[in-house]
Amino acid sequence: MNLNEIPHIKHTDSNNFFLLAGPCAIEGEDMAYKIAEKLVEITNRYQIPLIFKGSYRKANRSRIDSFTGIGDEKALKILQEVGKHFGLPTVTDIHESHEAALAAEYVDVLQIPAFLVRQTDLVVAAAETGKVINLKKGQFMSPESMQHAVKKVQDSHNEKIMVTDRGTMFGYQDLIVDYRSIPIMKKFATTVLDITHSLQQPNQNSGVTGGRPELIETIAKAGIACGVDGIFVETHFDPSQAKSDGANMLPLDQFDALMEKLVKIRQTIVNL
Repeated sequence: MNLNEIPHIKHTDSNNFFLLAGPCAIEGEDMAYKIAEKLVEITNRYQIPLIFKGSYRKANRSRIDSFTGIGDEKALKILQEVGKHFGLPTVTDIHESHEAALAAEYVDVLQIPAFLVRQTDLVVAAAETGKVINLKKGQFMSPESMQHAVKKVQDSHNEKIMVTDRGTMFGYQDLIVDYRSIPIMKKFATTVLDITHSLQQPNQNSGVTGGRPELIETIAKAGIACGVDGIFVETHFDPSQAKSDGANMLPLDQFDALMEKLVKIRQTIVNL
């Protein structure tokens, strides 16, 4: 995929990695604007192409009383307005086939969650919108098997595809990142590494997903060193108060320092 196929994306001539970043879920208008404003300031300074991320609805929850969203249309409109205000492309995830057309009216990139990437009807419905499609590798799948998910999008007459690794299940409550996946998947699609979800600790007895945010920098550095095309990072100004996935988010006040280090690694790799 050519990065310039993503509407409104900036800094595509910087030879940098691109970034999908934002909160796990859209909790309200103020928080979305606050996070986006900071991300725009940082990525403009480092010339990193940015796609603003936010889930308009969280369908995959551990418990029935977990936060799922503020209302589909309300959250989608916030994503749309953030994109317009800052001149940014936006991405959100969808969970059922009928959501594809709705979400496509508001965002530029449709994301298929890892645990749903084998759902043919969902993948095809997303592809048929003509939007850029981000396919997350199932935690249970090999990198080689992701070529079949990619082929479903291509067979639906859409070549605007990226694939994202977000770790592989290791036992019941942990994930590991196999960095061999990056060169394998780069053979058939633009490849992203989801830093924060790779550090989740799912299926906790409490019903609340855990995480290892202290390892975000380690995973991110290794991904950039392995030549990943883009990275995915969820961030929040107060992860302890985030309504979804706070346990593995990067605090927003640490974002700048991480990007500075990753850009330096990227420049070194490009110049080798």
